[in-house]
Amino acid sequence: MNSNLNAQNDVEVIVLGSTGQLGSEWIEVLKQKGVHVIGFNSQELDITDFEKVDRILTEMKPNLLLNCSAYTNVDKAEKEWEKVLLINAHAVGNLAQICANNNIKLVHFSTDYVFSGSIDDVNTYPNGYSEGDNTAPKANYAISKYLGELYIREKKLDYLIIRVAWLCGKNGTNFVKTMLRLAKDRNELSIVNDQFGSPSFTDNVIENTIILLSRKAKGTYHISSTGITNWAELAAKTFELKGLSINVKPIDSNEWPSPVKRPHFSKLNTEKIEQINGINLEHWTVGLNRLLNKLTN
Repeated sequence: MNSNLNAQNDVEVIVLGSTGQLGSEWIEVLKQKGVHVIGFNSQELDITDFEKVDRILTEMKPNLLLNCSAYTNVDKAEKEWEKVLLINAHAVGNLAQICANNNIKLVHFSTDYVFSGSIDDVNTYPNGYSEGDNTAPKANYAISKYLGELYIREKKLDYLIIRVAWLCGKNGTNFVKTMLRLAKDRNELSIVNDQFGSPSFTDNVIENTIILLSRKAKGTYHISSTGITNWAELAAKTFELKGLSINVKPIDSNEWPSPVKRPHFSKLNTEKIEQINGINLEHWTVGLNRLLNKLTN
């Protein structure tokens, strides 16, 4: 495909997970660039229907496949191991094989959950987890995403695996939008303050992924904001930037019941991608402010 994703009649991109917060924004951006893009949500194309996916991708033969589809309900995944394994691992392996067979570039989006998330890692990895650091997925969701990465790497194909953390965008559901919704009828919110990381904002993820594609980059990259924060601070900053008088009460993770223990540490190191010419990373407060402006407008 055209390396800069410019408008070309013969350029065709397929987006899987087209109604999610990342997939839907990908389609918007590519259409604005004049790229011939086709999106499928899970109802239109179930990625666990291996034969149908093979038939459609082989017939359409896009230059690029963006896999934004995933089973993302971390808690529910603990009760639906076979389903989460099928969607996040086996179906991804099938996509990789199809792309290898048809010379299609695959961009797959993964997660910080592939790392241990241990509170001790705050000191062990002060700048965050690098792409090559040891993975240690804990819960079913994390294990399934890790296996999906492995299935891609074992195939002989042109791929990018983009790991993101705390994904936030103007479409779909995410932490920032949930905070704004809750703030409409509450004046105090209890938010955990012992889970550390930095958000990946969808528009910045897309911008930098396009740059990686234009540089014909391959392999695994982290895309996230610079700086480090916690959920309570992220909520407080959201309310501050919106001019809302909401009291954020910091609490420990053990005060927030959940079937799955959330990572205490989710910071992704971005030094590798920073070496790519043209990459634009920004502090999490800058990305947050831009997102809030988009939500206002």
